Amino acid sequence: MKTVKEVLDGKGMGFSAISPEASVLEAARAMAEHGIGSLLVMRDGQLVGLVSERDITCKLVAAGNPPADTPVEDIMSSHILCVTPDKTVDECMALMTDKRVRHLPVTEDGRIIGIVSIGDAVKSVIADQQFTIEQLESYITSQIPAMP
Repeated sequence: MKTVKEVLDGKGMGFSAISPEASVLEAARAMAEHGIGSLLVMRDGQLVGLVSERDITCKLVAAGNPPADTPVEDIMSSHILCVTPDKTVDECMALMTDKRVRHLPVTEDGRIIGIVSIGDAVKSVIADQQFTIEQLESYITSQIPAMP
């Protein structure tokens, strides 16, 4: 099973962030521009929260608040679960499922180095399963004797 480090090596170590004072409209535009579902919320280089598409939908739109006038800090999730690069994808999926979150910031030596999503985890599991299937098919076909 792959580790978080291997997932980040494949997708890149970067992440996108926004300040807590920025408007939700700015956050939504940044997510759309980068094709991502969440942004880390940072103040002075420190993680203070995470804002996701789900936060925007459930906490802003459903409440009828205007996105241009609402700061990110009003809707962000402030209790953030983080993982380290040595965690396995299975451990991340179990944590995400148990805690009902879709994004996990990755920290190393007290600093954020990336973020993994449930989509990243599922993609990794599918790739591992596909590799196993291919190996089993190869083994099975090599064991079948040739027909005379």
